[in-house]
Amino acid sequence: MKISTSKLMNTAAITLALGVLTLASTSAQAESAPTVSTSDNDKLGLQLGVNLRWNNSAYDLDDNEVSVLPSMFYDDGKYYARGSQLGTYLVNDRDNEVLAFVQPGGENFDPDDAKGDLAQLDERKWSGLIGASYMRATPIGGFRAQLSTDITGRSEGTVARLTYLARLNPGKWTIYPSAGLEWVNSNYNEYYYGISQKEANKTNLDAYKPGSSISPYLSVNGIYDINKDWDLFLGQSVKFLADEQHDSPMVDEKVSYTTTLGLMYQF
Repeated sequence: MKISTSKLMNTAAITLALGVLTLASTSAQAESAPTVSTSDNDKLGLQLGVNLRWNNSAYDLDDNEVSVLPSMFYDDGKYYARGSQLGTYLVNDRDNEVLAFVQPGGENFDPDDAKGDLAQLDERKWSGLIGASYMRATPIGGFRAQLSTDITGRSEGTVARLTYLARLNPGKWTIYPSAGLEWVNSNYNEYYYGISQKEANKTNLDAYKPGSSISPYLSVNGIYDINKDWDLFLGQSVKFLADEQHDSPMVDEKVSYTTTLGLMYQF
């Protein structure tokens, strides 16, 4: 059965909120809870809730990160807030969706959580991204292309994503599997995974200057309809690092993953 963009908007919201959380309290990139259907006249198109999130970074750090963060989703058909992404619809019909948005992105490396020479490196902070995306609904699922660039001046990086999205409805569950490829330019990788000559001079690490790269990623997210007001959310996302990223002295894992448990109330 053909999946409309109105149904697939939930997938985009979930994937983005798993990868990235609010700039004020970020602890990962992107990409979580479902959006609200504005077709219900008794609802305001607003969801508020809380997310418990486990993040296993590929960086060589002492501990995995666990965070509890508030989440908000709003959609009035023209403007929306999906987790950490704020944007507007440029096109929104049955088969096509074009968005313009801002959101946080990148990685977070805190030297205080590292050891040895890595503890002497500079901190890597989250970036602020501005971008656009296009999603096409087809009989076999949705296909989304997204392009964004850093506007904070930190990484000055550019990120492009191609994603396949699907939707399944077993019982009271709605499950959203997705898979795709992420391309990042050399500026992005140099900031988040590179070792500058200045850093190399004050440590025993070699300078490292990676180029652009392509990484695959997967996510499976599920929403359980508790009742007309409450939804439970479970999500798992996995990113496989490209060689340009994994070869960095800052990295000790080939895979990074995020697990999210959330509870949302619909107004």
